[in-house]
Amino acid sequence: MQIILLEKIVNLGQLGDVVKVKDGYARNFLIPTGKAKRATPANLKAFEARRAELERESAAQLAAAQARGQQLEGMTVQIRQKAGVDGKLFGSVTPADITEALRKNDFPVERTMVRMPDGPLKTIGDFPITVALHTDVHVAITVSVLGE
Repeated sequence: MQIILLEKIVNLGQLGDVVKVKDGYARNFLIPTGKAKRATPANLKAFEARRAELERESAAQLAAAQARGQQLEGMTVQIRQKAGVDGKLFGSVTPADITEALRKNDFPVERTMVRMPDGPLKTIGDFPITVALHTDVHVAITVSVLGE
């Protein structure tokens, strides 16, 4: 299915690109969330009329994400979990736990923004984690897991 992107999407394209994606991806995710529209002649004409407005909104979102990123950069978040004597946790620290800890520190983020390339944390220690505030803004934070 041919679609027009209404915002930048990682590994797909920039604002205004006409790309071909699988029908299910377009129908079930991109179009309902307002990230894209079908690439019909009428929608192409309507998009060109709104292009400047969409670019301004995108630039404002990027600037806001960069400002939040500067405040969040280098932050250390402490999470307490029950642990054994060998330093292994009973359970693990997941993106939901990190999101909750950031919310307590007045930095509300979505669970999907927390990037943990090695999976959940299962031991005590300090771990570097990335938070993706925008498609172009990635911030490094440190998660300090403490045992109880």
